[in-house]
Amino acid sequence: MPKILVTPRSVTRDGHTALDALTEAGYEIVFSAPGRFPTEDELMQLLPGCVGYLAGVEPITARVLDAAEDLQVIGRNGVGIGNIDREAAERNGITIWPAIGANSRGVAELTFGLMLSLVRSLPHSDAAMKDRRWERRKGVELRGRTLGLVGCGMIGRTVAQFALAFGMKVVAYDPYPNADFQPSGDFSYAAFDDVIARADVLSLHCPERSDGTALVGEAELAAMKDGVYVINSARGSLLDGEAVLAALDCGKVSGIAVDVFEAEPPSDWRLVQHPRVIATPHIGGFTEESVARAVAAAVSGILRVLQQDA
Repeated sequence: MPKILVTPRSVTRDGHTALDALTEAGYEIVFSAPGRFPTEDELMQLLPGCVGYLAGVEPITARVLDAAEDLQVIGRNGVGIGNIDREAAERNGITIWPAIGANSRGVAELTFGLMLSLVRSLPHSDAAMKDRRWERRKGVELRGRTLGLVGCGMIGRTVAQFALAFGMKVVAYDPYPNADFQPSGDFSYAAFDDVIARADVLSLHCPERSDGTALVGEAELAAMKDGVYVINSARGSLLDGEAVLAALDCGKVSGIAVDVFEAEPPSDWRLVQHPRVIATPHIGGFTEESVARAVAAAVSGILRVLQQDA
């Protein structure tokens, strides 16, 4: 019986009914250790003999893919494929099938929740009250303020609609803007430099750079308004950590919210522990609905590739 490896942490821990389609199609499901990332060595042991791979965000290296001689398709239970060595996958004839759009709503809702938490200092207020301290920090209202979006795909467009409903103005940069998306007169597309200069709140919703360098570093932070808020629910590598820490310390940036990190869990905790930072452990797409859509989309992609090759 041909085998399919399943590694996403929530699925190995809790299972998922979408996997039934794999067994009904005649495949044996192989799970990695429940609830944690598989290591490279574990993947080297698990993948040989597997024709399909339902993958999470664990690194999938060239060494792993070169050893997986039977592997035909990797279905990701998310949209990001930066954890996969794409050159090695192509060299070995392995199709990569991301779950495009499956977690868009979950990430967009978290992004807006982080925005509200930043401008009203909700974590600080909650922590103070739990410590029996009556401490109030003056917040700001979102109405009339400008949200800058870097990346205006499915997630960015949903965040834009939330912001417009709150009375914000939205200016977005996207290298391939969707001309049909014109939800309001308060929405417009602009160049990247214009977006970061105009934003009261800047939210990132774009892929990582091909060379892995930061999109927002010292120069970009200097070009922003004093007191800007920044949200990163896209890719950890988009922010230059040292530059961000310096901007927080000098007050250039009022607050930052991050849901993604270059290493997960982080190897450097300074940003997470900064008093002006709200940090969450990559939960943007970790909702009941997003997980269900993502696993179903990955399973569908795996079966589509395997059955067309049968």
